[in-house]
Amino acid sequence: MSTNSSVICIGELLIDFFCTDVDIDLSEGENFKKQAGGAPANVCATIVKLGGDALFSGKVGHDPFGLFLKNTLDELKVDTSMLLLDAGHPTTLAFVSLKNNGERDFVFNRGADAFLTEEDLDKEKLKNGGILHFGSATALLDGPFQSTYLNTMKWAGREGKYISFDPNYRADLWKNEVETFVKKVKQGVSLADFVKVSDEELKIITSENDISRGVQVMHQLGANVVAVTLGKEGTYISNREQQGIVPSIPVTSIDSTGAGDAFVGAVLCQLAKEDNPKEVNSDFDKLKHIIAFSNKVGAFVCRKVGAISAIPTMEELSSES
Repeated sequence: MSTNSSVICIGELLIDFFCTDVDIDLSEGENFKKQAGGAPANVCATIVKLGGDALFSGKVGHDPFGLFLKNTLDELKVDTSMLLLDAGHPTTLAFVSLKNNGERDFVFNRGADAFLTEEDLDKEKLKNGGILHFGSATALLDGPFQSTYLNTMKWAGREGKYISFDPNYRADLWKNEVETFVKKVKQGVSLADFVKVSDEELKIITSENDISRGVQVMHQLGANVVAVTLGKEGTYISNREQQGIVPSIPVTSIDSTGAGDAFVGAVLCQLAKEDNPKEVNSDFDKLKHIIAFSNKVGAFVCRKVGAISAIPTMEELSSES
């Protein structure tokens, strides 16, 4: 096993307040359920539940919500030594209600996660990480964290680190700024060994409706391996030389929240066990094996409500193999 077998995930950790009142907008909602949220945190949770090592790097407020989030990761055994509690900014909060037509009413109160600076990062700990994952939904929005995020990706590239990137497009956050999102994402894609996108994200980033053509655009930008998640159809995987769809397992989906993050966490947990993760980029059979397992992990998450609580352990996965 690699001596640097840990995965470091950089990004947001926030509170999701889900309105439990049925088919109602936020102005009328009265009951809310508090949950730990943030894509990089979900990835960390998946890695540790699958038996790997993960470190979370980000910033929350020095307030009850920030302490709740830190405690949540600590209980999972995620390394929080690079999680900063910021006395000057509150913890980021998201309020969400679901309508019967599938539309979301969404209010985002951004706080501490936007203010992570390069000076806040422990570069020695970053150097000791085997894989650096950039999967933040908020990092490319305006704020000090934007330059921290992209500059750290560039630094990781110079250090020869294995770089994983998930653009994590959220329509609620970008509204009329999609062009800005695409421009920033292309910088990230150019630096990445592994890029995970949904089929919707691929179309937004590349302006291509055909998956194979869209993936070629991603390779031309610089991505070595591209995984396009296709829901119940599985995952389209390409390493420049070879491409194909790796099927998923059939499940009755109840809630797909966090399934993509769990998929990424499962991929990175397996890559971190390799002596040289970069060598896997050219081994298509091994890539397909990794993706098949990760599809299964993502599918398991869809069977339960909640992101972190729905992530399976290795025991749960093997009991139904």
